[in-house]
Amino acid sequence: MEQPPTTDSIPSEKRSRGLLPVFVVLVLLAGLPIAVWLDLRNVSENALRRQASDLNSAISSIRGYYASNVVDRVLSAHESTQVADNYETIPGAIPIPATLSIELGKVIGEQQANIAYRFVSDYPFDSRAPHVLDQFEKAALAALRAQPRQQLTDVSWSAYTNRVRIITPVIMGAACVHCHNSHPRSPKRDWKIGDVRGIQEIAVERPLAASIFAFRNLLIYFVCAAIFGIAFLLMQNRQAATIRRINAELETANRFLATVSAKIARYLSPQLYRSIFSGERDVVIATERKRLTILFSDLVDFTGLTERLQPEELTRLLNEYFTAMSAVALKHGGTIDKFIGDAIVVFFGDPESKGAAEDAKACLKMALEMQSRLRALNAKWHGEGIELPVLARMGINTGYCNVGNFGSEDRMEYTIIGAEANLAARLQSIAEPGGIVLGYETYALVRAQIRARPLTAITMKGIAGPIVPYAVEGAAGEAGAASAVISQRAAGLDLFLDPSLADRETLDRVIEMLRAAIEAQAARGLA
Repeated sequence: MEQPPTTDSIPSEKRSRGLLPVFVVLVLLAGLPIAVWLDLRNVSENALRRQASDLNSAISSIRGYYASNVVDRVLSAHESTQVADNYETIPGAIPIPATLSIELGKVIGEQQANIAYRFVSDYPFDSRAPHVLDQFEKAALAALRAQPRQQLTDVSWSAYTNRVRIITPVIMGAACVHCHNSHPRSPKRDWKIGDVRGIQEIAVERPLAASIFAFRNLLIYFVCAAIFGIAFLLMQNRQAATIRRINAELETANRFLATVSAKIARYLSPQLYRSIFSGERDVVIATERKRLTILFSDLVDFTGLTERLQPEELTRLLNEYFTAMSAVALKHGGTIDKFIGDAIVVFFGDPESKGAAEDAKACLKMALEMQSRLRALNAKWHGEGIELPVLARMGINTGYCNVGNFGSEDRMEYTIIGAEANLAARLQSIAEPGGIVLGYETYALVRAQIRARPLTAITMKGIAGPIVPYAVEGAAGEAGAASAVISQRAAGLDLFLDPSLADRETLDRVIEMLRAAIEAQAARGLA
C-alpha cells in the first residue's frame, strides 16, 4: 500500500550551515570598531605629523627672523643694547636666539598641554644646566650632524593616545657663529656657518577620543548600523527558531497523518486511495456512468462451514481467504468494492481503466488465479484439520453501471450500482462449485483466451431479453476440463487431492500408493 510522503526533520549539519552566516556577520561587526580605531590612529598620526611639522617650521622661521632682523641689527649698530643669554639681569638687553627659542617653548607648553617644545644642545653655555638627552635625541643629533638636510620622526601610541616627535637641526648662521665664537661662556668657539649646534624638537600628543569625535556622524551611522544589524540577527535567529519549531510540529503532524492515512488505506482500494490523496478525485457525493467488468464471488455452503467451525477458526479462515483474494485482485489491477459476509465484489474500469477489452481480460485472469489460489489454501487448511474443501462460485459480467460516491455529506461509500452488477451476482449463483460463469458481453471480449460452453439462457428483472451465460472450462490451449478437487474422509480413509496443483511425479506416486492399497485390500479379502 502506498503511503503519503513525510517531511524529514532538518539535519543538524544544515542547521550548522545556517548559523555560519550569522557567525560571519557577528565577526564582521566585531571587527568594525577595530578597523575604525586603526583608521583613526592613522588619521591622528598624520594630523600630528602635520601639526608638529608646521609648528616646527613656524618656530624656526621666528628664530631665523629674530636672529637676522633683531639680533644681527643690534650687534651691527654697536649701540648700548646688549644681546645676552641672561638678558633678564641686564637692563635693556635682549635674548639671544637660543634663549628666545627655549623661552618660546615654555610659553607654548604652558598654553598647549598636549604640545612640548625642546631646544637642546650638547654644548650649552656654562651658565646653563646640561641638557638631558634621551636615546632618540642622541641618535637624532648624531644623524643630523652627519646629514643636516633631514627631519627625523618618532611615533608612539597606546590604546588611547598618539604621540609624534619631530626633530630638526639647529644650524648655525652668521650671527650665531659670531655670537658663540666670541661669547665668554660659550664652551665651543670654533663654530662655522652651517654647523649643527643642537636640535629643535616638537612633541605633539593627542588622545584618540578627540579624533573619534571628529567623525561623530560616521560613528552615529556605525552605531545605528550595528544596532540594526544585531536586531536583524536576533530577529533572524528568532525566525529560524520559529521555523525549526514549526518544522518539528509539521514532522510530528506528518508522522501522525501518515499513520492515520496508512490505517485509512486499509479501508479503501489502492486505486481509490491514490486518486483521493493525489487530488484527482474529490470526496463529494458524485457518480458517473461507466462501462465496467464486475466479478462477484461467493463461498459454497458458507452456512454449513459456520456450523462445522468454531467462531475463532472461522474468523481466521475468512481473514486468510480475503487476504489471499485481495492480493490477487490488486495484482491484476482490480478495484475491491466490498466484502459482503463471505462474498467479494471486485470491478475493473474505475478509477483506472485500460479499455473494456483489457479490463475484461484482466478480470478473467484474476478469477482463474483466485480459484487456483483457493485450491492451494484448501491443501493448507486440510493439513490443519478442515475436512471438506472450501469452494467458491464466481460470476463475471460487463456493462454500464453508476460508479462513484453514494451516501450523505457525513457518511459516503465508493461503490457501484446498476443492473449489470446485479447480473454478476446472478451469474455467480448458477455457477458450479469452483466454477466461473461469464455474461455474454464478457464472453465476447475474452473468447479468444478461454474455452467455455453456453448454459441455459436466463432472464433477469431490469434487463430486456434472455441472457446466455457461459461456463468457463479452462484457458485456451489447455487439454480437458479443469480438474476437480478430490476430498474423501472415512474410517481408515483421509484423502485430499487437487490434480491441478500436483506435478506428474506426485500423481504417479499417488496412483502407485492407491494401487498398492487396493491390492492389499483384495489380498485380505481373498484370505
